[in-house]
Amino acid sequence: MKKLLVSAIAGSFLLLAGCGEKTQVTVYKQGQYQGKPDKQPWDNELFKNDRAAWEKAIKARTVGQNEYARVSGN
Repeated sequence: MKKLLVSAIAGSFLLLAGCGEKTQVTVYKQGQYQGKPDKQPWDNELFKNDRAAWEKAIKARTVGQNEYARVSGN
């Protein structure tokens, strides 16, 4: 009986532990986004701001994900 009571108390503590509210960081104030600015996807170390190289890499990745192209060997 004592084990049942201890397990019931422990279970209730575990259930109540999930009821807390965490503070949230606000990144939006008065109509302006306060987070980091967005960049173009090709503006990085790998592509060195070369949009054509980025598009070529995306097309190659897309072909590699196409099951019909992978099975037929095209």
